[in-house]
Amino acid sequence: MRVLVTGGAGFIGSHVADAFKAAGHEVAVLDNLSSGTPANVGDGIRLFEADITDDAAVQRIFTEFRPDLISHHAAQMDVRRSVEDPRFDAQQNIIGTLTLLENARTVGCSRFLFASTGGAIYGDSDVLPTPETEPTRPVSPYGISKLAVEKYLYYYEMQYGFRAVCLRYGNVFGPRQNPHGEAGVIAIFLNKLLAGETPTINGSGEQTRDYVYVGDVARASVLATERLLTGDGPWTPGEATFNIGAGRETSLNELIDSLLSALGEVRPDAVRAIPHGPAKSGEQMRSAISPEKAGRGLGWAPQFSVEQGLRETVRWFADHRS
Repeated sequence: MRVLVTGGAGFIGSHVADAFKAAGHEVAVLDNLSSGTPANVGDGIRLFEADITDDAAVQRIFTEFRPDLISHHAAQMDVRRSVEDPRFDAQQNIIGTLTLLENARTVGCSRFLFASTGGAIYGDSDVLPTPETEPTRPVSPYGISKLAVEKYLYYYEMQYGFRAVCLRYGNVFGPRQNPHGEAGVIAIFLNKLLAGETPTINGSGEQTRDYVYVGDVARASVLATERLLTGDGPWTPGEATFNIGAGRETSLNELIDSLLSALGEVRPDAVRAIPHGPAKSGEQMRSAISPEKAGRGLGWAPQFSVEQGLRETVRWFADHRS
């Protein structure tokens, strides 16, 4: 199968592209390289440099590569920027996705795997870990745009016979994560610590998130393809939405303790006390998503604990820091 991974030169997308290649598929990457890098694109994977909002470029790439499956990870992922400039967020995340969908329809590609969000899409849920049956209450344009794409995918399923899977990710971490801009706290803290700098914990550190290792996320994409997007079995539009997370709350304080422990095994000279600073205004205090449906529907469960994933991440950052 020919798989086109958008955003495949970035953090999560490159791991997904590698997983599809390892599973025996022909893989190409579409990326504008705004945050990704060609160094993340593995051997034997073709790179098309283009923006998903550029209709002419997307049309040319789809006509040339003729994908059987779109694995869509390209996105404006900065929550703060989405608040500051919701029009830019909608242009990238909604209009960009519609550009992909319309061009996919033109070349007869009807399989679509979408990287959604499990944190921003639920907001402050009353149920933790949050299952897919809970109401979606996004409080940022970023979360709204992800939900809007899920709704558009339902339309394309009903109207054009697409088969779509939406994977709602927890807080993904691991090797290749960009420590600059809107990055995960693990990458930011590791980058500073390895540079001899001291990061700051915002607020009490008791805010929780659902941390999931990127290798587990990539495996979920392959499983979703093998179980739901390949073949002609029964299909119910809109039902294939799955949380991909650990199902466990980890506080920032717990995370930093585990991070410093893992760092001490590799670079003990980089370990230092982390001070607390002012809390971020409006920050969500608790988040965790239930992976039970993914277990039933995909046969997926995380194989890496947070502690195991942190050890892999620390080793990669220590080896690749320039």
